[in-house]
Amino acid sequence: MLTRSDDLQILLAVIDSGGFSAAAEALDIQVAKVSRAVSKIEKQLAVTILNRTTRRVELTDEGRQFVDSVRIGLLQIQHAEEDLVARGELPAGKLRVDAASPFVLHQLVPLIHSFNKAFPDIQLEITSNEGVVDLLEKRTDMAIRIGKLSDSTLYARPLGKSLLYIVASPEYLAKRGLPKQHSELTGHQLIGFTGAKVLNRWPLAGSDYITPSLTASNGETVRQLALSGNGIACLSGFMVKNDIAAGRLIPLLEHGKLINTEREQINAVFYKSSSVARRISAFIDFIQPKLSL
Repeated sequence: MLTRSDDLQILLAVIDSGGFSAAAEALDIQVAKVSRAVSKIEKQLAVTILNRTTRRVELTDEGRQFVDSVRIGLLQIQHAEEDLVARGELPAGKLRVDAASPFVLHQLVPLIHSFNKAFPDIQLEITSNEGVVDLLEKRTDMAIRIGKLSDSTLYARPLGKSLLYIVASPEYLAKRGLPKQHSELTGHQLIGFTGAKVLNRWPLAGSDYITPSLTASNGETVRQLALSGNGIACLSGFMVKNDIAAGRLIPLLEHGKLINTEREQINAVFYKSSSVARRISAFIDFIQPKLSL
């Protein structure tokens, strides 16, 4: 007896949301239906997929292998269905795009209205994650990644490069003084990132990773901290060029700044698939010439 695809979707929702009640809420169905679907799958396969505790559910080893295959299989079914219902010359259907929140806010949001007018049959779903997401696990069609790529299983289309700028607000510099060389940074408040160590390596000749006085996990938070006079930060041009032009942030140490660093690279990454490829291409071709990197 074959397992129904809707039961499998419910199983994935339980895993992704972390529990039966959360899955029921996300799918807008009763908890009892969620429980029945998972129990039915386990009975049909004669294997335990989930270990239940009072606080959470965890995949068994057999369950983990099964779920990985289910994700790929359901994605293939979805793509096959979308191929059949594709209509007209313009691409149609859902396109799920993920990017770091600063890129979404400063680069994508200003373009969405015009993109929707150009491609009215594409339903965009935009998510923001500061780290690297698994496209299959998060059911994402395309991600925009900043920095060096490490996942060779994904297809990548370069979107361009965004220079890094070391910046501080005029108010901060008026109080703490203007650093003339990178060795003087040790006497300043430096705003850095939690998490990925590479984000605290500034593009200065002879310098190593900085030791931040203040950290944040989100680039937009770092920008706001710099704008509010909390210290010196290193951020991509795509999020601070307008601030620099308006005088809200002052670029520092430009004479000693390195270019062509790994952090400047911006790519769109995705798995090639016959149905989603047209939507991805339409999105990239539309936004790339309009990006202000």
